[in-house]
Amino acid sequence: MANPSHYKCGFFRKKGANLLFSQNALEAEGTRPTLGQERILKAGAGGRLGIMCRTQAFVSLLLLGLRLPAAKGNCGFFESEKLCICSLLEESEMQDILECLQATTYELRGGNLEQFAIFSGEMLSPYFIDILKALPVTKLIFTDLIIPEVLLPGALEIASHPPLLSEIESVNCTFLRTASRHYTVRPSPLQVSSLRFHKVTAESLADRRNDLTSLTRWLETLEKLTLTESQVTSIPCKIGQLFAGLHFLDVSGNRFQDQSVRSSFCQGAFPELQVLKLPHNRLTSYDAVCETVAPHNMLTHLDLSQNDFPPGFSPSSECAWPQSLRFLNLSSTGLERLEWSLPPNLETLDLSSNSIMTLDLSLPALKELYLSNNSLQAVPSVEHLPHLEVLSVDRNQISHLPSQSLLQLKHLQILKAGHNLYNCSCSYTRELQDLARKLSLLANWPQDYMCQSPPHSRDSLVTLQCNQAPTSHGPMVILLSSLHLALCLLLI
Repeated sequence: MANPSHYKCGFFRKKGANLLFSQNALEAEGTRPTLGQERILKAGAGGRLGIMCRTQAFVSLLLLGLRLPAAKGNCGFFESEKLCICSLLEESEMQDILECLQATTYELRGGNLEQFAIFSGEMLSPYFIDILKALPVTKLIFTDLIIPEVLLPGALEIASHPPLLSEIESVNCTFLRTASRHYTVRPSPLQVSSLRFHKVTAESLADRRNDLTSLTRWLETLEKLTLTESQVTSIPCKIGQLFAGLHFLDVSGNRFQDQSVRSSFCQGAFPELQVLKLPHNRLTSYDAVCETVAPHNMLTHLDLSQNDFPPGFSPSSECAWPQSLRFLNLSSTGLERLEWSLPPNLETLDLSSNSIMTLDLSLPALKELYLSNNSLQAVPSVEHLPHLEVLSVDRNQISHLPSQSLLQLKHLQILKAGHNLYNCSCSYTRELQDLARKLSLLANWPQDYMCQSPPHSRDSLVTLQCNQAPTSHGPMVILLSSLHLALCLLLI
């Protein structure tokens, strides 16, 4: 009979391996507990020790092995975030593990998991499965790790058992491609709906479909995928076709070009996509983007910001944007003018941080229009924007606001127009002050509304102009008139 090396968490140290157990798992297998196991079960039954065992066991399972060597690490609990962070770079035994009992998010940080690749083909023990099903974890984060790709199927199988787990993140990790090994386990359906990879390093995705075969069951049900700042140039067509249920795709900060976007969104790839984020890539052609997304009739949000589009572009062909598109972000794309048609059913349009001087829009469904940080010298016509609720024209070169046309917008709730070059002649000033009174949601009024002209009013608040002019001169006029009358009487 093996003697336990310690009792606090139901770990048995045998030939360098930690063997986890639980009463339910022992009963399920019809196995009688050893004397040491009985002592631990009695000590922890119904108490904090039993919960602590599950927590510490889970930290060990985060190592992505199935029967791992002794797991050591240093954990800390952040109560406000319900976050438990465990560092693999610390060699001391876990301290104050009870603090992590309330955690719903676990982060494993810093380490090389290559040594555990040999366990990738082993099946999960019923002991592990029983422990995993009792965990309240909702999110896993892996940070600064070196991870052999052969461990991923096993890791996802582990993730299929905690009933509340819905998110997995990988930040600053390196994935090592290793020789493929056949993975025969057919795990329970994965509840994880969101995967996020940020600043990860891996080999090119080209010709990798066979490597992902064992992950197909999970990829088909995944709803949200974020792959940012990872030097990705494309997503191979056959891999994109695996994401049958994906609704949200964010590939910001990568190296997608016009042609690679076309090939990535081939026929059958991402068929249910609703949100596509492509900021800060290497796109230059509106035609390429329009042709790429045109078949996606469920797409509602498209973000193309921070790409290097031409200042003004007249498309060579009429491209039909998806009728479903409601949100379009073209901020920081170098635009100077719009010479092409926009998606007709847009509700939100972001053209901020460009060099647009004039603009004429006709979008009956538009609710939010963002034009901050441009070169507008006048507020664009809002005649064909009857449902506008939010208008942002701050930080332009606008000299006055057309109060009459703006007040005709019955649905307008927020007008942001500060930091412009306002002409503070009395007629314009009173018009702006009147607009501020009637539009109670004029953003940052009056502190962001400064005069630029005439010269004597420059850098003063609009609210200080003209209000005092009639009353400040009145007493002087009366005094001069009285002196003139008295002088006339003396001369008579």
